[in-house]
Amino acid sequence: MPEISARGRPPSQPSPVDAILAAIRAVPRGQVAGYGTIARRAGLPGRARLVARILSGNGDRKLPWHRILRSDGRIAFPADSPGYAEQSRRLRAEGVDVRNGRVRMPREDSLDAALWSPD
Repeated sequence: MPEISARGRPPSQPSPVDAILAAIRAVPRGQVAGYGTIARRAGLPGRARLVARILSGNGDRKLPWHRILRSDGRIAFPADSPGYAEQSRRLRAEGVDVRNGRVRMPREDSLDAALWSPD
C-alpha cells in the first residue's frame, strides 16, 4: 500500500498550488499560455479559475505571471488598470506581440510539445 501524507496524497506528489506554480514557471520567456492550459499541465483539468486565484494572491516577484492569459489571448486585467499596463510592458519586453491587449495564442499541442517533450 502506498504511503499517504497527512494531506491525503502520496508524499512525492506536489500540492495543487505547487503544481500550478511549477507549470507557470515552465512557460519559457517570450511564450504565453492560458489559465486552462496551466491547470491541465498541473494535472488539474478544469481548474482555470484556481490558476487565476493563485496568481491573484501571488507574492513571488520572480514568478512569470505575465505569461499567463485568457484562453482567447486577452489580458485579464481591465484595459485602464496598472496590472494591464504592467503585463503588456513585460510581454513586449520579452518580444511578445501585444495588440489591443491581445496576444496570439500558440496552438496548445505545439506549445506542449516544445515544453514537455523529452530532450
